Amino acid sequence: MGVVYIITFFIIPFYICYDMNMNQAFDVIVIGGGPAGMMAAGVAAERGQKVLLLEKNSNLGKKLRITGGGRCNITNNTPDTRQLLKKYGEAEQFLFSAFSQHDVEATLKFFHTLGLATKVEAENRVFPESERAEDVAHTLEQFLKQTKVTVKTNVTVKKILSESGQITGVRTSEGILTAKAYILATGGTSRPDTGSTGDGYTWLREIGHSVTTPTASLVPIKVKDKWVESVAGVSIQDTQISLYQNSEAFLKTTGKVLFTHNGLSGPGILNISQHIGDTLTHGPVEIRINTLPTHNEEAVLEFMRALHTDHANKMIKNILADLVPKGLVGPILAQASILPDRLVNTITRQERHALIQAIRGLTLHVHRLLGLEKAIIASGGVALTEIDFKTMRSRHYPNLYIVGDLLDINRPSGGYSLQLCWTTGFVAGSNT
Repeated sequence: MGVVYIITFFIIPFYICYDMNMNQAFDVIVIGGGPAGMMAAGVAAERGQKVLLLEKNSNLGKKLRITGGGRCNITNNTPDTRQLLKKYGEAEQFLFSAFSQHDVEATLKFFHTLGLATKVEAENRVFPESERAEDVAHTLEQFLKQTKVTVKTNVTVKKILSESGQITGVRTSEGILTAKAYILATGGTSRPDTGSTGDGYTWLREIGHSVTTPTASLVPIKVKDKWVESVAGVSIQDTQISLYQNSEAFLKTTGKVLFTHNGLSGPGILNISQHIGDTLTHGPVEIRINTLPTHNEEAVLEFMRALHTDHANKMIKNILADLVPKGLVGPILAQASILPDRLVNTITRQERHALIQAIRGLTLHVHRLLGLEKAIIASGGVALTEIDFKTMRSRHYPNLYIVGDLLDINRPSGGYSLQLCWTTGFVAGSNT
């Protein structure tokens, strides 16, 4: 099995680098070699179309290869399409026709047929069984090879050409290229280091499409508390997260929290980051995290009551290390104003109460949201009213299709962004 995998790894890049005949006539040109672009190109070619896929990076799927911390959250295993679409907020009303053509079940079948095994984790998140985003990218490259898509990397698209309500070509670093139809899949503006620099938005504005300026949507939080540097990498699954402003809670939610070298990330934080950013404009924001989500308040209180009888002569830091993530013992005790070497039998009732509050509400002070360079997703994009979602065709140009992160659709962390790419890419490729 290992030998087969190595052979696949080397054959695919060889094909991508050397299948470069761009002088032939193409039915479809796909701009952007990310998940939506690769899906669209392969599906169009599978239908017998002659397809050229252009990518400005030296390899395909650069952002895909690092998504999900390198594990790649492929989709969310929510088989009920209407339930799934509620996660897309106001875009729900637009997306049903597209998702009725290619839903979560179709996505899983697509990858399984190509030999990629998957598994379902917490909150219905679907990952490759190998936990390697690289394997997802290789699977899509295999799909392009099977369907005989012509792939050209290291090509920079400079402008989309239009005339009389039609797209007539694309000006590139290799000259002007033409086709019957064009699929734009350049992605948004999150993680510009991977090539998502917002070029597609510029081109679409130039030809008359309405584009909302993108802002960081799902993005990690930088905090003022210096102690987070010492706990980077610590995570808490399915915990309670509360947001406070002026000592009043204004949002409570649950999710995974990951401590980073300068703040917080993880799905639970990412999904409320935009709300945090909006609230910051009105004043300071505190984040309080339950470091012991497996115990309710009464259970924690009972544990504290038993401390004096069961652990009287032990240091409190050692007792807490068996209860909460070890890295968080110091910050919790500091918030409760208790020295870590204190013996349990010296801790007062008032201090026990403060300790419970710290365990169930470890407080961090928000400095700011990190920028687009760290964003998982950027909000904003092409107005949905300008897209026919039955085909993903532009309502301004009948031979232009717009897919993936270019669309003005907010969605949470959890596989919803990539599912949007698979669905819109499939629909565009099916209708060119």
